[in-house]
Amino acid sequence: MTSSAPSFVVAIDGPAAAGKGTLALSLAERLGLPHLDTGLLYRAIGKLMEVRGFDLDDAELAGQFARGLDPEDLKRDDLRGREAGELASRVAVHPQVRSALFDFQRAFAATAPGAVLDGRDIGTVICPDAQVKIYVTASPEVRARRRTDELAAKGRDVDYARILAETVERDERDANRAVAPLKPADDAVVLDTSNLDRDAVLEAALAIVAAKRSLEG
Repeated sequence: MTSSAPSFVVAIDGPAAAGKGTLALSLAERLGLPHLDTGLLYRAIGKLMEVRGFDLDDAELAGQFARGLDPEDLKRDDLRGREAGELASRVAVHPQVRSALFDFQRAFAATAPGAVLDGRDIGTVICPDAQVKIYVTASPEVRARRRTDELAAKGRDVDYARILAETVERDERDANRAVAPLKPADDAVVLDTSNLDRDAVLEAALAIVAAKRSLEG
């Protein structure tokens, strides 16, 4: 899966509902690069464990699921919701899980001509040498509102206050986990999407990529 040819890697990190997934997919299309939503890896593990009735806090068992993950598992149609995101956050704290998925993500990024990867530790752990690192964020209130509106549009009965509390709780858990805590890489460009629409976010990211490429000559 790896290649000796050079690859151009864009690492996009950030908390839930900040818009990093939408940006990463759009950016990959504009740059003509493959895209990997690394969060799906963790969501798939969490979902597989849940539907089979296993304890998500069992680090050794979660590691076994991670080592046995099949690419077909990423095609499940129940990996995009808030519930799957919560499951992912729980299994992502286990070092055994992160270790098992490390090589897969690194190999994907190393394949020419490159890739756009989004997650929570791409720029800090998975691809610390990525040519472009963008940390996408937004206030907890804005992210909770986005999630509430998304669920309401699907006909779900939602409580903004509860979702906001869950957003803050998940941020704290992700930022304080022992392995690969959620934080911007030292050389990442922070992109706050609180007051930007999708088109504006994409244009800002394209400008960041263009600036990095011009510096590289």
